[in-house]
Amino acid sequence: MLRIALAQINPTVGDLPGNRQKIVEYIQRARAKDADIVVFPELAVCGYPPEDLLFKEHFVRDNIKSLHALIPEVKGLTAVIGFVDMDKKKNLYNAAAVICDGQLKGVYHKRDLPNYGVFDEKRYFCAGTKDMVFSLGGYLLGVSICEDIWVEDGIYRDQVRRGARLLINISSSPYDVEKLEKRRKLLKRRAAETGAYIGYVNLVGGQDELVFDGGSFVVDPRGKIIVSGAQFAEDLVVVDMPISAGRKPAQAVVLSKTLLRPVKAPASKHIVPELSGLERIYKALVLGTRDYARKNNFRDCLIGLSGGIDSSLVAAIAVDAIGKENVAGISMPSRFTSAGTRSDARRVAQNLGIRFWEVPIEKMFEAHLAQLQEIFGEKAFGSAEENLQARIRGTILMTLSNRWGSLVLTTGNKSEVGVGYCTLYGDMSGGFAVIKDVPKTTVYDLARLVNEKAGKELIPQSVIDRPPTAELKENQKDQDSLPPYSDLDKMLKEYVEEHRSLAYMARKNDKGLVKKVIAMVDRNEYKRRQGPPGIKITPRAFGKDWRLPITNKYRES
Repeated sequence: MLRIALAQINPTVGDLPGNRQKIVEYIQRARAKDADIVVFPELAVCGYPPEDLLFKEHFVRDNIKSLHALIPEVKGLTAVIGFVDMDKKKNLYNAAAVICDGQLKGVYHKRDLPNYGVFDEKRYFCAGTKDMVFSLGGYLLGVSICEDIWVEDGIYRDQVRRGARLLINISSSPYDVEKLEKRRKLLKRRAAETGAYIGYVNLVGGQDELVFDGGSFVVDPRGKIIVSGAQFAEDLVVVDMPISAGRKPAQAVVLSKTLLRPVKAPASKHIVPELSGLERIYKALVLGTRDYARKNNFRDCLIGLSGGIDSSLVAAIAVDAIGKENVAGISMPSRFTSAGTRSDARRVAQNLGIRFWEVPIEKMFEAHLAQLQEIFGEKAFGSAEENLQARIRGTILMTLSNRWGSLVLTTGNKSEVGVGYCTLYGDMSGGFAVIKDVPKTTVYDLARLVNEKAGKELIPQSVIDRPPTAELKENQKDQDSLPPYSDLDKMLKEYVEEHRSLAYMARKNDKGLVKKVIAMVDRNEYKRRQGPPGIKITPRAFGKDWRLPITNKYRES
């Protein structure tokens, strides 16, 4: 039996001492479990993705020093640890160090560098050229990094041809709603194709707009998952694998001629219960919010609590992320705020147990209008007056943020951000956009999930039932300006996430409506570019995934 431990950890980009300490902790935990091998995620030493920190040579050198400080800590077992390597010509490599019993035995360089979506690895790294196979007590192991195992006929095939019966893949694979199924399906197929065990370890944690969901697992040669780790939480996954010893290939790196820990009690089964798709989205939002606040040294947060569905959901997420004692809701009613939403804002705060203040903006609104009367003239009440209210509210929230040092969480969803149904320097003002990538229809589903999990109405049913409205003028409803959200969300998925054409979208929808939606998305790029970062949960989010020019005259004919 070969015992492998998958160390699913949550490092912080750039925190070399903190990451090193965490790696040492998990090495010790793996050793206490009698593991032969402990495996850490891609770039665990420096955190993922380090982005343009990689252009700082001193950062790269410090990450290498941190790796070398870990070598003496690896006693009585083997460790595979992701880091950034640099050669004599100062070329950089996404690398995996293989350390055995206090000695660095080999370094593998990632060969297939992703350069799509949120990935920019060809901007920083050179591709490796070697497919290393290691021998531990006669067991033959192949090591690869993330994308290497996604590419058809990749390095994993060469490693198996050379005798490897266990393929170790270290990864930092960001979450989206489709990713878990894709990963599992792919690696089950790879195991069945090769007849090898596959040990896959994934990063966990939030990093700016990305969330890494963990979910590490081992697949047997039949394509069956025999062990799996937690999703959205750190975990140490330990499993025994009956791998037959093979003949040592000519170029294998010998880690040890014998297993360093031959006597072991049986490892317990480690299968984590499956989460529903909606639960995964919610946990991703909670983890992304918690880590953005924690890793950027914010203790508490502020939310403009309107009594609507979006701010209610964001408040619930914030409570689960950082604790109710660290969340404050600010209600800022105006002449257009209904008694129902005003009451619901207070009820949401009471139900969640968060601090609550009501700061009416009517006098401030009147003062602004009076000062601007001469310039405005006698024009009818319009978008300038509507957006002024949002900007007064944004100013209040940012002022309180300055006063208290709190992180302001914005409450705009993907549907609104997509078509620009939001106010720049108003409701877009803040430090982190929790539901920026969550379509409005999913917002309602998540609100119902919050209540279901709590066994009571944390978010009042009146909030869920009320037709959505910005309440910036009399009797305003979102549907006055937008298609029904059920239709809008489908069109945004096609246009934004799938890059579908007008002609394709018009097959299922009114062509005039499709043109209107596309025009709204295109002309509001300038707003999105100035908004705060938010958590990616879909295959294509506004942010790293979506890099359209602001100045853009292209229109489909």
